[in-house]
Amino acid sequence: MVRLTDADYQALGRICPYGLLRNADLSKISRWRIGGKADLILQPSSLEQIVALRIWFHERNMPHVVIGATSNLLFADEGLHVPCIQITGRMSNIEIQGNVVKAQSGTWVPGLARRIMKAGLTGAEHICGIPGTLGGLICMNGGSLRKGIGSSVLSVECVDANGGILNRTAEQCDFAYRRSIYQENGEVISTVVLQFDRGNRTLIRREMLEILSIRRHKFPRKEPNCGSVFKSNPAMYSKFGPPGAVIESLGLKGECSGGAQVSTYHANFIVNTGSATSRDVLALVRRLSEKVKDKTGFCLEAEALYLAPSGNLVPADRFDFSDPPSIN
Repeated sequence: MVRLTDADYQALGRICPYGLLRNADLSKISRWRIGGKADLILQPSSLEQIVALRIWFHERNMPHVVIGATSNLLFADEGLHVPCIQITGRMSNIEIQGNVVKAQSGTWVPGLARRIMKAGLTGAEHICGIPGTLGGLICMNGGSLRKGIGSSVLSVECVDANGGILNRTAEQCDFAYRRSIYQENGEVISTVVLQFDRGNRTLIRREMLEILSIRRHKFPRKEPNCGSVFKSNPAMYSKFGPPGAVIESLGLKGECSGGAQVSTYHANFIVNTGSATSRDVLALVRRLSEKVKDKTGFCLEAEALYLAPSGNLVPADRFDFSDPPSIN
């Protein structure tokens, strides 16, 4: 647990004015509507504020975590007891020149896709229904229809743990299927430069509407969830199909653990029926993983990440149930 003094809060408030939240209810910002209280959340509005915050934490050797729109995060029921930097819509500027798009990492992805469509550019259709920020999308090399945003990236501006500003080319980001260097290096993405092809705006819009229509009918919309829980394994996909189809084939749609339930719409979604705890979700993830392993021989790898009170971040399928919850 990190203990901050009143002087620390005042200093951080000067660095990040109007973006400091104390004793914040994580269940209100979680897309799963799960989580305890966060001691401190900081929401910067500029690259300079990110740099200043990281320098401040570095100089004090103080641990902290970085989150976005929480699209793939499961917060602990016990809360979060290290400072948290959250990249939000306070950093959402978009500039389009020709076929090049420059956007800040807090940009809401569906809104970005619409802006790109209106500019007559094609290549972002597959992200139009993904609920999250651009920074999170880059970190996970997210996308749909088996595509990834990395294929459209020219460069990424980020801030390292010491407060240094770096610019990486797409190649240096080491994009792979639902992977990037940002999942391990602890850098905060601030701005992304993307490139798309010219296209027919009418056709682009039509494709986006078709994608959104499919998502509306296929995925749960009214119950809190974090999107796809498990990554698609190409080897398992070729032999048995995607995770949702495999889970459904085992008759696990509707399977429950406490208030957490495998969605009856799509089996790769776990929804909060109203009273789910993080342990409910983690137990259900474990159960699904074990049953799929028994049936197929393949291990499901979770996209969803569990954020422990200490700030440790682990894939939901790797949570250690022998580790007692910490509230200190």
